[in-house]
Amino acid sequence: MARQEPQERNYDNMLKMIEDLNRDLEKLLEEMEKLTVQATWMAYDMVVMRTNPDLTNSMRHLEEAFLNCREEMEKKWQEVLRESKGEEQKKE
Repeated sequence: MARQEPQERNYDNMLKMIEDLNRDLEKLLEEMEKLTVQATWMAYDMVVMRTNPDLTNSMRHLEEAFLNCREEMEKKWQEVLRESKGEEQKKE
């Protein structure tokens, strides 16, 4: 097996370093693109909400309805659990 000359090793090391750098830069660019898209949507949402107050009211109403629904579902779930425990105790 032939030994690599120091210049060849330097060249190989330089190529690997450049490939690693390119890969890292591509990853960073992808992350920046994702952040840019998120920031754009946030800005769009803010503009829409400020120019259309009805949308804000609708969103608030929707959130309240969701919270009420979740509360009712939790109550029903608790009732079902109590009933199933009661039936288990009757069987014993």
